[in-house]
Amino acid sequence: MSLRDKMLALIGDVNDQIAEREELIELIAIALLCRKNLFILGAPGQAKSAAINSVRSRITGAKQFERLLSKQTDEDQLFGRVDLASLIPGGVPENCLGRDVTYQGMRGELESALGEFTKCPDSKENAGRVTEITERMERYRKALSVLHGAEPTVNTAGKIPEADVVFLDEIFKANDGVLNALLTALNERKYTNEGRTYPIPTVSFFAASNEIPDFSDPQEKILQALYDRLELKVITSDIAQREHRLCVLREKQAGRFGQIGASITMDELHLMQEEVAQIPVPERINELMDDILCSLRKDVTVSDRKFLNYYPVAQAKAWLCGHSEVQPADLLALKNYLWQKPADLPLVEVTLTRMCLDPIRGKINDIRAAAGEVQNALDAAHDAGVDGKKAFRKYRSEMVRIYALYHDLAQKAQSDSERECLAELLTDLESASRTAHEKSGYTYASLEELASLQ
Repeated sequence: MSLRDKMLALIGDVNDQIAEREELIELIAIALLCRKNLFILGAPGQAKSAAINSVRSRITGAKQFERLLSKQTDEDQLFGRVDLASLIPGGVPENCLGRDVTYQGMRGELESALGEFTKCPDSKENAGRVTEITERMERYRKALSVLHGAEPTVNTAGKIPEADVVFLDEIFKANDGVLNALLTALNERKYTNEGRTYPIPTVSFFAASNEIPDFSDPQEKILQALYDRLELKVITSDIAQREHRLCVLREKQAGRFGQIGASITMDELHLMQEEVAQIPVPERINELMDDILCSLRKDVTVSDRKFLNYYPVAQAKAWLCGHSEVQPADLLALKNYLWQKPADLPLVEVTLTRMCLDPIRGKINDIRAAAGEVQNALDAAHDAGVDGKKAFRKYRSEMVRIYALYHDLAQKAQSDSERECLAELLTDLESASRTAHEKSGYTYASLEELASLQ
């Protein structure tokens, strides 16, 4: 079974257990495949945590961290606390002892000797053995303190700095004390404590909340940066179909809910990430993405950072679909990458659908719309009694610009159907230009002729 088949089997297994969460589950997989962070917005009880936990429980060997955040959550609970032993003269940090093979070997010997001593406490041999090992451990500990002492060390065992997958529920409840630490962790995969910076191996951070902060409120504006670092965003809703609700209910009542039928290992996930990163992104896809950006920016805020980092999401979607390179349809996965406010989502989805499923037709419609606006401007000028010559010169200049857009698009046509659509467009543009010439009292010249005069 290929790596892709294994991931698809995992996705299918989770979908079989959690109803109507296909979009969310695929996004969780995409986040893991391209090392992005994912934010889930939804009311309580909509299986947000269940979906995340179901996926991450199927990644064997992955170190997990989960925490429900509140205003009382402190930095130590997320990132670990300073090991007091590292501050005491002669002390040795606990994590240093835990990593030392020799010390752990002696510890095993001591446990065995204590077991024998417990069975026969009157035995001088057993007592002597315990004393000998204890003294040896103490000498070795002192030697370690010379090498590793007098240096503050953070005990990160079981915390974010050692986690492969992190889930933070009610993330916006984080207080100011942990906010900066979270920002660095989400963005740079680093954590600083006591002047030392530690790398974080986390593949993806998953976060959930039933609301988005009011960033216009000065007290909540500080959370804007945290929200921005959750690149992928998805909205959940209640299960809509009756049969789906009843199916989940029956599975829970039968005790089958939560059973694992497919899984992957952390090593396999890393190999999947390598395959995803090798999916080619053709230049025509970058150009299409730039067209999408320009179209969206008329009504939606999309930062340059968003645009410049879109391609890993598209690569992950292409890999899941079995494509050898990113295709226009793969950009539909950006539906949950490009929106900032929930109100933006419908426009983002419509724009992606229009421009990705039939990109040539979308551009043709844009050119038609631009030509219509130019014609309307000319008609309005005539109705208002504006200088006809000046208005027509402006009209002709704009039509030459629109013709240049058509010409550039015609050079990129890849099929007979696209060429036919473009031929119809040119016919319509010429017809509109001819009518405008006649109404304005000028001799008609084709758009190609007008363009050559520029």
